[in-house]
Amino acid sequence: MKAVERIRSQTVKRLARECGFELCGIAEAGPLAEYRYYRDWVAAGMAGGMVYLTDRRGELRESVKALLPTARSVIAVGKLYNAPRPYSRRFDNQELAWISRYAWGGDYHDVVRKGLERLAEMLGSVEAFDCKICVDTAPVIERAVARQAGLGWIGKNTCLIHEGQGSWFFLGELLVSLDLAPDSAPPDRCGTCTRCIEACPTHAIVPTGRPEGPFYALDSRLCISYLTIELRGPIPEELRAGMGRHIFGCDICQDVCPWNRQAPVTGEVAFQPRNLAPPLEKLAALSEPEFRDMFRGTPVPRAKYAGFLRNVAIAMGNSGIARFREPLERLAQFPEPVVAEHARWALERLKKS
Repeated sequence: MKAVERIRSQTVKRLARECGFELCGIAEAGPLAEYRYYRDWVAAGMAGGMVYLTDRRGELRESVKALLPTARSVIAVGKLYNAPRPYSRRFDNQELAWISRYAWGGDYHDVVRKGLERLAEMLGSVEAFDCKICVDTAPVIERAVARQAGLGWIGKNTCLIHEGQGSWFFLGELLVSLDLAPDSAPPDRCGTCTRCIEACPTHAIVPTGRPEGPFYALDSRLCISYLTIELRGPIPEELRAGMGRHIFGCDICQDVCPWNRQAPVTGEVAFQPRNLAPPLEKLAALSEPEFRDMFRGTPVPRAKYAGFLRNVAIAMGNSGIARFREPLERLAQFPEPVVAEHARWALERLKKS
């Protein structure tokens, strides 16, 4: 029986590679030990305003069986998205905005889901089984599942890190009623390195004080990615200067990670850069239809038009470029109060630079 399970798991991984996934592993479909810590993280308020992490859907994250009662195994996959462009820490042009690497190309939800649909179809041609596809939006603690499936360990920056390929991966899961031989979680290889903690300009990676681990957590309320994408309304003034020219997401904690020094580059056409570091002045002048058209099919519209302009205003204020006063003065008259207030803040910041 064990020999059959081994062969089956190996077949799954081979087919996953054919479906375009660089990483694939198997985890048991049982309760997650990390769920208790997840509840503590939520109780500490570190989820910020992301209600989809704190409402009744949070309870579903304890076990994938809540999503597929017949599940016996989880096929966890990783899709590489690293592009052949410089990291944000090496990009100094103050006139340009910075968009997180994961959002340079097409929406990963579609790409990962299609790959998992193909994998399910290929496996289904061999044996009938129940399944459910999960890509980011499902109530699954994805990094915990991926770690159990052997895809990597959870770094101090809370990203999943693969020893040979780094952390630039989208994750997805195929819950199956198949009984597959599970993989083992790899050891933590961050060691004493604290580069991600030291590099975070808003100090979002905080100690948990838990003797049993995890030893560090991401406080979303301080994270640039949360501030620029998920947060609706005003951004706390004390955090704005630390945001630099990030207008959608942030990669700093991954940029400085030693495990990403030799990270491979994706060949996925959908993830090739479309709007890499666009000019701030151009972004400030976009109408809402132009905004939707420019970023159609990418993750950027998740920030919403007003939130996007709010972020652009902060980036302009942090740039120190005097000629940005004119577009900021226009944004200061914007009908959405959140945009106008941040533009006024940026104008004051330019006066002091």
